[in-house]
Amino acid sequence: MVSAGTISIEKATELVGEEVGVSKWRIVSQEMIDQFAAATDDHQFIHTDPERAARETPYGGTIAHGFLSLSLLSTMVFEAVPLLEGTSMGVNFGFERIRFLAPVRCGARIRARFVLAALNVRPSGIVEVNYDVSVEIENSLKPALTAQWLTLAMPDRSRDG
Repeated sequence: MVSAGTISIEKATELVGEEVGVSKWRIVSQEMIDQFAAATDDHQFIHTDPERAARETPYGGTIAHGFLSLSLLSTMVFEAVPLLEGTSMGVNFGFERIRFLAPVRCGARIRARFVLAALNVRPSGIVEVNYDVSVEIENSLKPALTAQWLTLAMPDRSRDG
């Protein structure tokens, strides 16, 4: 496993197929779930009503939105995966095969694992970086989700000329 920081594109290429980062554990709180519900206008009771969710679902309380767990990848990648030298920023290019496999109960701790699946430098200097990701739930046999995450690392143009 590589620690976060920076890494050359050449070294990263050698790591294709290997785990390159694991994020810190983070708690998914009811406040976080409620803020996500407000931002997305998804107020389904399984997310926002702890008493009703405890009474009417098999989860014993509220659960996080699957898309909340997915969106946390943006912060988890920055704390876990080294930045590519010579690039200034990363952007989402999309996802393949997203699967939500287990609910994230309110109060659960989650973390992400990143396996470098592919890396390709385009003639423009943009680097396509694809990760196989999983979001683990502490003390759960199943991950919250798995996906193939497609990203683009943009060349640092401020150093040109």
